[in-house]
Amino acid sequence: MAAAFTAKVHIKETAMRIRTLSLAAVAVLALGAAACSESTQESAEADAEAAAANTGEAAEDAGSALAEEAAQVGSAIEAGAKEAAQEVDEATDRLAREAREQEAETQTDARGN
Repeated sequence: MAAAFTAKVHIKETAMRIRTLSLAAVAVLALGAAACSESTQESAEADAEAAAANTGEAAEDAGSALAEEAAQVGSAIEAGAKEAAQEVDEATDRLAREAREQEAETQTDARGN
């Protein structure tokens, strides 16, 4: 349950970063369009391209993080299922042993009476 919560928080944080980077790219483009000189426009374009690259990297990181979280949740579920199966196996072994002991005790009592 905690892993799912962590994954949701991580996704929200990553979405916030992507949104921030996207807004920065839009702002740079707007400033570039309003700029008067060609060198300022080129600089703004370079900044926009860098922001777009950062946004792409952030999206890729978010995808990788989400895949990692999903793998961790899957591993936790698998471990829990194995543990539960082991506990059931141990419980059935214990019940079978107790049944054999009870049967032996009953036979001993029947012979003694």
